[in-house]
Amino acid sequence: MTKLLAELIFLKILGWEIKGDIPKTTKKCVIAIAPHTSNWDFFIGVIVRPIKNLRSSFLVKKELYKFPPLGWLLTYMGGIPVDRGRNAGNLMDQIVKIFNEREVMRLAITPEGTRSKVSEWKTGFYRIAMATKVPIILCSFDFKQRVVEFGEEFHPTGNMDEEVAYIKSKFVGVPGKHPELGVD
Repeated sequence: MTKLLAELIFLKILGWEIKGDIPKTTKKCVIAIAPHTSNWDFFIGVIVRPIKNLRSSFLVKKELYKFPPLGWLLTYMGGIPVDRGRNAGNLMDQIVKIFNEREVMRLAITPEGTRSKVSEWKTGFYRIAMATKVPIILCSFDFKQRVVEFGEEFHPTGNMDEEVAYIKSKFVGVPGKHPELGVD
């Protein structure tokens, strides 16, 4: 039912298209989504999940889980509560532990880290992929053409600066909701 409703709204009424896929054999990965220029990106990501029958997750600060109905909804949508406080320990350790505990773990991250214009990307998505030994799936949200595209499956080797620059280059020119905030 959720899939049919999502298809009706997203594909038919709103006129979006979804290209590509995450290979069925890829049970664990980091999904790098760009450009991230609007709050609408979150809703696009959430509505694509049932259409593609994609079990994927995203990180949410644990404080949002204090109100039970919101926590339940976030978990249903794929949210994973994490403690980002000073005394929480290492966030990377928390994420690696989650990857190790799950049979299927596809973590969606926006490397820009914000909806604002940035010149440098945060490298957490890359470091998570290296620490967990999983590929990075490139995924773009093109608001002009109304296309969500799952692209290349990239296997990081540890040459972070060069490889993050390469990954970033794959998103240059993709118009987000606010193209002026996109990837250069």
